[in-house]
Amino acid sequence: MPATLASSRLPLGVPGVYTLPEQPPARLDPQRMDVCAFVGVAPRGPAYQPLVDESHPGGWEIMADLGRPRRRSVAVAIRSFDEYRRLYGGFEGPGLLPYAVASFFEQGGRRAYVVRVVHAQTGAPQPGQPPNLAGMAAGTLENFMSVPLGFFARNAGSWGDTLKVAMGFSTRALGFTPAPGNTLRVLRATDAPPGTLLRLTGAAGQRAFAFCRGTLARPDPLRPLVYYELSFDAALPFEPERIDIVEAWLDVNDTAGNSESYAGLALSPTHPQALASVLSDQSQLIWPHYDWAATELLPASTGVELLRAASRAFEGGQDDYADLVADDFFDASWSPAEELPGEGICALAQSPDATQLLVPDLYVPAQWAGRIEDTETQSSAAGAEFCACVQVETRVTAANVPPSALENLILNPAGGDLMTIAALQNRVVTFCEQTAELIALLDVPPGLTQNRLERWRAQFDSAWAAAYHPWLIASRRAFSLRDDRADTLRPLPPSAVAAGIVAQKEIQFGVQYGPANEIAAEVINLAEPLARARADSLHPQGINCYLREADGIHLTGARTLSRDSQWRQLSVRRLVLMIERTLRRETQWAVFEPNGPKLWDDLRHACENLLRRLFRAGAFAGNSEATSFFVRVRNEPVRLERGELLIEIGVAPAEPIEFIVLQLRRQGDGTLTLEE
Repeated sequence: MPATLASSRLPLGVPGVYTLPEQPPARLDPQRMDVCAFVGVAPRGPAYQPLVDESHPGGWEIMADLGRPRRRSVAVAIRSFDEYRRLYGGFEGPGLLPYAVASFFEQGGRRAYVVRVVHAQTGAPQPGQPPNLAGMAAGTLENFMSVPLGFFARNAGSWGDTLKVAMGFSTRALGFTPAPGNTLRVLRATDAPPGTLLRLTGAAGQRAFAFCRGTLARPDPLRPLVYYELSFDAALPFEPERIDIVEAWLDVNDTAGNSESYAGLALSPTHPQALASVLSDQSQLIWPHYDWAATELLPASTGVELLRAASRAFEGGQDDYADLVADDFFDASWSPAEELPGEGICALAQSPDATQLLVPDLYVPAQWAGRIEDTETQSSAAGAEFCACVQVETRVTAANVPPSALENLILNPAGGDLMTIAALQNRVVTFCEQTAELIALLDVPPGLTQNRLERWRAQFDSAWAAAYHPWLIASRRAFSLRDDRADTLRPLPPSAVAAGIVAQKEIQFGVQYGPANEIAAEVINLAEPLARARADSLHPQGINCYLREADGIHLTGARTLSRDSQWRQLSVRRLVLMIERTLRRETQWAVFEPNGPKLWDDLRHACENLLRRLFRAGAFAGNSEATSFFVRVRNEPVRLERGELLIEIGVAPAEPIEFIVLQLRRQGDGTLTLEE
């Protein structure tokens, strides 16, 4: 019997109408929780950044628009410490920000946000210039263009005084055909976009500049072709025999290893590759001066191949370290209802994947800023007779640490400033509680007695904060305060090391595992001694301590500062936050769906699938799905009449065993809300 082939024809029916393929069931993918945000003091980096949005276009208008608002604080995502160094500088400033970021990546972190804090400038700008230019270095190229070309450093700081700019021209021939009426034709409209500077050369060697204003398509009367006619402001002064496109190139470097090179730059703001537009949109080192950003430029002579200019080092850059105050880290006028991020730590309000928040420069401990007289203590390992080996410890004291330039941020935790420090840290925690997106990692103030430490601990009760103690000493030579002293290694905020451990533990095992019992990489000592007995007494209070073990410095705790037992574990807070983020961000498709059985089933299956995967990964305490999580669809008639849908999601994290219930609610107007 001969084989028969199945017909490949479409089934009969209405022409052009086919059955829709079955859509795959909705799937929720867990959000990443390893990203850390750092807010602190750096010698350079984005600050007072001009706003670019639908109402404020980019390009040359960024500097030409004198009334454009500027954001003092900007959150920038980075993926390595090399990227941080390129944007924010190295360890030369007085802040702890670079040390914290370096420690985070050393421990295994892979992605972070950085916000540079600068002092809030007050007062109106000078007439005819943009606001917030104070502290920016400036440089100029003279006798090179029709007007002097000025440039600003990209942001304030003395780093800008090392900038140097070099500039020149290049030319390339333009193929053209003379046309009647003293016009020019080219084959493609892209050969000379509007704003292109052309150098015309006549039969007698005369030269002139002309800007192309556009192209006009003309059909060829004899051939099936379209050619393009160039338009100019006025008739050409002579019939050219040669036309060259004039383009500029620019090199800029800061003598610290950062450099930028640009070629093919146009001299008219209407050109897509205009000099001012390219610098405004792409450079991380300089801004074009507002005087010429919207101006058409002409070279100083038609012999552009011989023109070249280099600026002297920029000057006028100023650091604002001495002006910084604690309020610069916050934005009292911002609220979670705002559409745009605020200033200081509030710049992180729109960072979608940041989870941990560190503010390493919120204050400077006075004992490490040259404000307290103290003596260096060191036990000797050498003597006249053979003896049992003793442990040698070098403590960082005021005797070997120079005064900090952050004068207004110096506080004495061992003196009368302990409650001031706690109040500042509580402002950070309050921001985390308001946004419900970030977990504050705090540093226990150094040099506290047990009584004063417990007094500090009593100021906090939040599942959105975790505290670490004591401060640490790293092995990196770059962390040393003096090249000639090996015992002047700068103390590190313990939260920075913990943030890296949190990220590394999640990347390796998952968010459900507590980030504790891990060795702190590149850490060689504790900045102040901590006995195990004291650490044992701090653990029930939610203080996560580092201890010296035989194989290194260990982080021994992973608790929050909450007094509620169900939120005492940091892993629980992070796990529930991950579930909340996933539900909030990946169930928006349900907003406009009909409120019926199909929507109920789709949401239930999506939520159960997510929780089932977490159960199999060991995130929950139960030994079965039924004892680990539940998903309930609340579709009572009263809710349906209001157009409302409520889904209750309960999970039992591995610690504690009680259920934590989340409510995903769809209002009658389609609004989705998530409540704990």
